[in-house]
Amino acid sequence: MAEGVPELYGEGRELLYAAADVQQILQIAIARQSDSGELSRDQLLEVAEELGITAATLAAAEQDWQVQKHDLANRSAFDRDRRQRFHHGLAQGLIFASFLTIFNGLTGGYLTWLIYLVVGPWALKLTWDGWRIYRPNEYSYNREFRRWQWRQRLGRSFNGAVQRLFSG
Repeated sequence: MAEGVPELYGEGRELLYAAADVQQILQIAIARQSDSGELSRDQLLEVAEELGITAATLAAAEQDWQVQKHDLANRSAFDRDRRQRFHHGLAQGLIFASFLTIFNGLTGGYLTWLIYLVVGPWALKLTWDGWRIYRPNEYSYNREFRRWQWRQRLGRSFNGAVQRLFSG
């Protein structure tokens, strides 16, 4: 055995791979074998058959994959929406704080207490929102995501009802 190369097979033993490792190895191998990096449905069925995967199992896996793909797209849209709302609120806060600071300077500094009274809580809220968005914990993120999904479904239902009302 060459030095520095790990021994894959023990004496008289077969090498065993974890399911996640098998998935990664096959994914790399299929990507290398396919010229365009894409496989047709027939090719997918052929690969599954060669691996001993039944058509029913493959169909169930495809459905799971569709759900995961849809969920990932929804989470991406949710994350984008959260960041946009945060950046909008941050821009509003900066503009308002700048206006108050300039106004305070023009009035001779008599309204400094007003700046702290108004901008302070706003800055705390923006800081908290930034922390929630860029350093979320899993529980609160999932709770906000479910709430966002509910609002999206409610909005689509309302828009559909309005369209049916005015088109009929």
